[in-house]
Amino acid sequence: MVPPDIIPFAGRFEGRTHYFALRVYFEDTDFSGIVYHANYLRYLERARSDMLSGLGIDQRATHAAGEGVYAVADMALKFVRPAKMDDALIVMSQITRLRAAACIIHQRVIRRSQSVVESFETLLEAEVTAAFINPEGRPIRQPRAWMDAYNQILDPDQKDPSPL
Repeated sequence: MVPPDIIPFAGRFEGRTHYFALRVYFEDTDFSGIVYHANYLRYLERARSDMLSGLGIDQRATHAAGEGVYAVADMALKFVRPAKMDDALIVMSQITRLRAAACIIHQRVIRRSQSVVESFETLLEAEVTAAFINPEGRPIRQPRAWMDAYNQILDPDQKDPSPL
């Protein structure tokens, strides 16, 4: 019998920021013992998906209904420090801009620092544009309920007045 309290981990919101914790495993590292660069993309994706789930956004149902899906349209990464096996990492995610057919998400991967001066150190910074597209791959307006959810965590000064 599986204990009833064994469930997948979920991140959480603190204010406008979503926090998602994870651990680096051996399979995440390259031959030098540091996290292989492409694995950061997986960490960022997991955190974004968890953030949407935390907002009550059901991506699977929307896709199954043929209403659309997110696709990464642009991503800028800045690698600052390497993560290593067994590091406990946190991915911080914030919606920084909202458009009719896209949202821009700032993400940061951090770990607890060994320094007494800094409590956390940044390992990676990312700026991600997620476009909402129809089944044919064309940008379309995001569902109104999703926009309303994003507006709850978006800094009012960052709202984009343009329609697209």
